[in-house]
Amino acid sequence: MKQTVIIVAGGSGMRMGGDLPKQFLNICGRPVLFYTFETFMGYNAEIEFVLVLPESHIPLWAGLVSKHDFGVPHKVVAGGRTRFHSVKNGLAAIGNEGLVAIHDGVRPFVSVDTIERTFAAADLSGAAIPVLPVIESLRYSFHNETYPIDRGNMFSVQTPQVFNKALIKQAYEMSFSESFTDDATVVEKFGHAVELVEGNRENIKITTPFDIIVAEALVASGVE
Repeated sequence: MKQTVIIVAGGSGMRMGGDLPKQFLNICGRPVLFYTFETFMGYNAEIEFVLVLPESHIPLWAGLVSKHDFGVPHKVVAGGRTRFHSVKNGLAAIGNEGLVAIHDGVRPFVSVDTIERTFAAADLSGAAIPVLPVIESLRYSFHNETYPIDRGNMFSVQTPQVFNKALIKQAYEMSFSESFTDDATVVEKFGHAVELVEGNRENIKITTPFDIIVAEALVASGVE
């Protein structure tokens, strides 16, 4: 079955406090996105790659590919005004047969096991996402009221989120809604249930300078 991964990398890097978008920052001397690509290559060397970038970032990416002699074949697609529109542009660049993973470019440490579990579940159900149980205490605050929340049924959501291609492309024909926080919410709004599978703790989303410190420690420890 044809497998594709759409890597969405539209971050501006504002929370990093610098001018360089976070997906291009270095971890141990190499851009974040390189690790993300190589993780999926470790899962399936024949997987099809589509990289979605803001149009203004495409020349920067081309320069990094040339500078580092990065040889993983991939298609580059210009993103849209929101993540929803960027994913939709990526979906327009692929066929209708098989499965597609949609993955945050700044999650370079997703494990091969997590990718395998998510693809396997989506192959059966049509839609699957990796999650982890919440391990910290949770508290809700609204105006001047605050109260604890039972974390027993709470999960943090990761990527890749994997779908039947025809299903997810149909779902993305719906109009944009602010309630679409990820691809799973789009598919659920379309009327299709989403299966949950186990993610991995190392699958962090690199967003702040502290995350770069963690990422470099993970690379140094051999988690790539």
